[in-house]
Amino acid sequence: MDQMGIRSTGESMAADMNHKRVVLLDGGMGRELWYRGADVPKGLWSAQALFDAPDVVREIHRDYILAGADVITTNTYGVARENFESLGLGDRFGEMLELACQLAIEGREEAGASARIAGSLPPLEESYRPDLVRPFAEMLPRYQEMVGHMAPLVDFFLCETMSNIDESLAAATAAAESGKPVWVAWTLNDYAPDRLKSGETIAQANESLAHLPIEGLLANCCMPETIAGAMPDLVNTNKSYIGGYANTFNTPPPDWTLESEGLLGLREDLDPEPYAALVQQWLDGGATVVGGCCGTRPAHIALLRSLIEGC
Repeated sequence: MDQMGIRSTGESMAADMNHKRVVLLDGGMGRELWYRGADVPKGLWSAQALFDAPDVVREIHRDYILAGADVITTNTYGVARENFESLGLGDRFGEMLELACQLAIEGREEAGASARIAGSLPPLEESYRPDLVRPFAEMLPRYQEMVGHMAPLVDFFLCETMSNIDESLAAATAAAESGKPVWVAWTLNDYAPDRLKSGETIAQANESLAHLPIEGLLANCCMPETIAGAMPDLVNTNKSYIGGYANTFNTPPPDWTLESEGLLGLREDLDPEPYAALVQQWLDGGATVVGGCCGTRPAHIALLRSLIEGC
């Protein structure tokens, strides 16, 4: 135990595997900020709350832990250097990365419960757009900069919503250099669940990471039905942690960007109960990690906790 009474990352992860315990992630952050009245403009999206509403960010982390989450994810998805620099905020970039991590720590302290903190390493450009992903050599130093600020404050790294092989390879390479555990989550083609948004297969993406010490491989930010379809391919990777966390909105068109189109509409059939029923399919397929992405709320996570405890 550390001084806060919270197990170290290695001890916690080992305990999960020894007891075959399903790990429960938290839910969405950006839209949850919007639900709670925080401004989430196109330019900075959820990162705006680090400037305007840090107390709300802390509160959301706390509420996910109280709902039963084993892992909370830093509010760094919207912290991109180019966005900050375009708004004249380049000198605040590192500060905001560290603040986001600190708010997660404080949320955990307020909840008074053990939870691991995953450092989110997001796409450096738009989400879901493999056509906009930069070359590996350009991305690696940018991810290394992020990891340098975050590593002392997080328990492990989660490279999330990765849309092609180069993107996940760059993020995971930088994360692995920190010595912290690394998980990778790919956003999948909703019409071909064995493939990333790029069209590359899960098997190919897994092979590209074979030289790195990746502990977990997940699918995220796609439909829950897609994750159910991807479970056989994820299980075949033989990683310690496999599973996913889905969004609750409609599938975006191929040319969608947050900057040009704004928020996607939510589905009407993914309240906590039907969402949990779909997550049960992941568990039946062998998932050891489940949670929620965009549009899921603490109520979704609380119901998933009940579902897991009933397994």
